Amino acid sequence: MDGILVPGGFGERGIEGKISAARYAREHKIPYLGLCLGMQVAVIEFARDVAGLKKAHSSEFDPKTPEPVISLLPGQDVNGAKGATMRLGAWRCQLVGGSLAERLYGEPQVHERHRHRYEVNNDYRELLHRNGMVCSGISPDYRLVEIIEIPSHPYFIATQFHPEFKSRPNRAHPLFRGLIEAALRRQGSQG
Repeated sequence: MDGILVPGGFGERGIEGKISAARYAREHKIPYLGLCLGMQVAVIEFARDVAGLKKAHSSEFDPKTPEPVISLLPGQDVNGAKGATMRLGAWRCQLVGGSLAERLYGEPQVHERHRHRYEVNNDYRELLHRNGMVCSGISPDYRLVEIIEIPSHPYFIATQFHPEFKSRPNRAHPLFRGLIEAALRRQGSQG
């Protein structure tokens, strides 16, 4: 295959398979784009297999995990109605200068649409960074990770938001266009 996209979703069905897909893409240098849950499984995989947190997981799928690299948004009430606790709508995102994300968008700040409850746990951000994962898109208050990438990989990027909400047949979202271009480069290099 020339590229892997792991989309958003809810529930634990197929999670370990999605984590394996992220690992396969990372280890075999296959272009990878993760969307929402696709970002979360990429972070779990990286935490387990690169950063050494063997029990890393999301508190959505394993509420008792000792290494919750993905957890509820700050301030959410676990007992509240799920629909009322989601992060919804368009939110601003600051892009790290020189990152793949900034190169793809061609600007330092974007607005993207969200629909989720879980986020990267800030307690693990420094460990992920030390091991080679860059948080290349951050909320303006620096509290929420919006985009992750692995600079040592030809194209490994994932978003907490949903770029498919803004992509159009005649105007592809920059992250989808980047994935297709990276997949074509990979295809050409193997021919």
